[in-house]
Amino acid sequence: MVVNLGDIVGYCASPNEVIDRVRGLGKLFVRGNHDKAVCGLMDLNDFNPIAAFAAEWTRNALTPDNLAWLRALPQGPIHVDELNGMQFVHGSPIDEDDYVVSVRDAVEPLVMTSVPVTFFGHTHLQGSFETNNVHLDAFHPAYKTVGQSEISEFRLKEELRYLVNPGSVGQPRDGDWRAGFAVFDSDDRIVTFCRVPYNLKSAQDRILAAQLPPRLATRLAVGR
Repeated sequence: MVVNLGDIVGYCASPNEVIDRVRGLGKLFVRGNHDKAVCGLMDLNDFNPIAAFAAEWTRNALTPDNLAWLRALPQGPIHVDELNGMQFVHGSPIDEDDYVVSVRDAVEPLVMTSVPVTFFGHTHLQGSFETNNVHLDAFHPAYKTVGQSEISEFRLKEELRYLVNPGSVGQPRDGDWRAGFAVFDSDDRIVTFCRVPYNLKSAQDRILAAQLPPRLATRLAVGR
């Protein structure tokens, strides 16, 4: 199954095409803060000026059907019967808008939840945090190139609890411009982090042609 952890739209110039694509890929979604902002469920004053401008542009660009679909997305955490012991959120299990960036940020979400594995998005940073209730560690996949498809495998241990971020397809922020996502083998408990190059210039050209802020185009090249 395919699970989308939110921020489906908000920065780039093809929001209807993106929504059509993700709706065709799977049925499991968690709303993100940019999804909320675009459909009027979140105050744009909480955003920086560029993000707020992009949210308003996206709202005007979406079809009525896609806007209504976006507004109806559920708040995390969501649970799936077939995936016992897992939950899916945007920010964290305790607040859908939490930013879990560092080990310090991960302490409370890991301590407050009893669910063994939580998949989250929001930060656009690929990696994971783990705890045994005594120690807390972080893992970030290491890649050898910057222009080819690559994977990095990480096995989850039964006795630990995890927060796992699969990364961002549309706007990575870890210094790697390639699209980021993850595949989870629930039988062998292996997370495979993936990076895949895409037509970067085409995405940038569409952003500029739409007269969105140029910063949204240039930042794609540096993964920030």
